[in-house]
Amino acid sequence: QVQLVESGGGPVQAGGSLRLSCAASGFAYSLYCMKWFRQAPGKEREGVATIANDGNTNYADSVKGRFTISRDNDKKTLYLQMNSLKPDDTAMYYCAADAYSRCTLIGANYWGQGTQVTVSS
Repeated sequence: QVQLVESGGGPVQAGGSLRLSCAASGFAYSLYCMKWFRQAPGKEREGVATIANDGNTNYADSVKGRFTISRDNDKKTLYLQMNSLKPDDTAMYYCAADAYSRCTLIGANYWGQGTQVTVSS
């Protein structure tokens, strides 16, 4: 049974930092592309970052230079380091997994339940 469990969200002031984590189980984690998405109230879901099984990364333009995605295959854990946070970053953040051949910012096979990030000005 696939499980993706996010943690690390919370309130933060603009300019601050947060580190999200996602604990994975029930699938061959090291072979999968791992992703972060976010969805703000009233907005469509947005792909934030991806990291392939070979470590290659890709970011949405809106977070480039501020967010860093990383993975620990031994711990089966995905991370998102978020720096210089802005109020526009406020959203529910979701961890997701997809086949290595579909390592894009669009869609995923498996999803977590999400963790809320709220950035105040």
